[in-house]
Amino acid sequence: MTASEATYELRDHTADVGVAARGPSVDAVFGALADGLAAAMCDDVPESGERFSFSIRSENPEAALFDYLDQLIYERDVRGVLPVDNEATVRRDGEEWVVEASARGVPFADVAGAREVKAVTYSEMDLTETSDGWRAYVVFDV
Repeated sequence: MTASEATYELRDHTADVGVAARGPSVDAVFGALADGLAAAMCDDVPESGERFSFSIRSENPEAALFDYLDQLIYERDVRGVLPVDNEATVRRDGEEWVVEASARGVPFADVAGAREVKAVTYSEMDLTETSDGWRAYVVFDV
C-alpha cells in the first residue's frame, strides 16, 4: 500500500461523526483522517485555495493526532477556509511527537453546503500500527 492508497471512511456515530482510516504509514493515516474531516464538512471540494503549513508538538502519538486535527479546525475558523488535500509528516523527536503538515485552504465562499464540525474528541480514538500499515478511528463533535 502506498501513501496515495491511504483511505478514509465516514461512519455514523449517534450525534457525532466518526472517521476510520487505513494507510501504509502513520503519515498517510493522519492525512487520510484530515481528508475525512473535510468530507464530513463538505460533499464537493472546489479546486480553489492556497496551501498553508503548520507544525505541532505533542507528548504521544494519540495527542499528536488530536492536536493535528484540532489545529485544522482552528485554521478553518481563523482563515475562513476548508482544509483539504491534507499532508502530514509525523516523527518522534526525543520525548515529543512532531507533525509537520500542510493543506489547501478552500475559501468558504467557494464551498456549497458546508456542514459544521465543532471539535475533535478523544472519545473512541484509536491509532494502531498493524502488520500492513496503520489504522485509526476518530470521532468529531458536530
